[in-house]
Order: sequence, then C-alpha cells, then structure tokens
Amino acid sequence: MTPVRLPFFVYGTLRPGEANHDLLLRGRIRSEQPGRLDGALLYDGPGYPYAVEEPGGGPVLGDLVTARADEYDELLTALDELEEYAPGDPRNLYERVTREVTRTADGTAVRAWVYVAAPTVAVRLRARGTLIESGDWLTRR
Repeated sequence: MTPVRLPFFVYGTLRPGEANHDLLLRGRIRSEQPGRLDGALLYDGPGYPYAVEEPGGGPVLGDLVTARADEYDELLTALDELEEYAPGDPRNLYERVTREVTRTADGTAVRAWVYVAAPTVAVRLRARGTLIESGDWLTRR
C-alpha cells in the first residue's frame, strides 16, 4: 500500500544548514516552511534528536518540507532508510506517523509525516534522556 503523499516535518539533521539537508533534500523538494509540532518533547540523541510524543508537551520546532511530485517516492524511501524505519519492525528507533503540524507563518494546521521516537526508545529517553528544553535542535549547543 502506497502511503499518503503528505509533507514531512523535519526537526533535526534534515533542517537547513544541518548535515542531511543538502544530502537528501536538495533538488527533491518544492518548499520548506517553518513549523511546530505540539504534544511532543525533543530529546538529544547521539548526534541527532528524537521527538517523543507527550500530551501537553512542546512545541518541537522544525520545518515542513513538501516534496516535488516526481521525487516523492524516492524521498520517502530515502527518509525511511535514514531513520532506519520499516513498517511494523520492533527494532525501529523511529516510527513514521501522521500528525498535525502548525505552519509558523500563518498558524495553519497541516497534516504531515513525522518521525517520532519508537515506544521503547521513548521510554528510555523519558527515564534518562537529555531534554532539549527549547524544542529547537538548532539551538541545542
């Protein structure tokens, strides 16, 4: 079954200026717009962040990325590989889920794909992870 073609909400190494942005997104996207994900907290991972779903938490800041139609399937595959995500695999570090993300510029809610911490990873992060209190990976340093 082919997934719905939604924009992606990126909040870590896929953001402009970060390591994977040009590597995976250059030439494959139509637009990028600042956005925020409510109901999640941001934790520092080993060189990349995890959004952990937490009712009332957030926001996690990032960008809504809209793929070019002719690049969508390839980009989805590349992002799943980057996040080491496979549907239904209990070893996943991330789960790809649909969530409402708010465009910062105009407050519009947009349905988007978001890679969030898999349940086992989320439990570990809540117990002993390093919270990025600002919710913004770019200001973690």
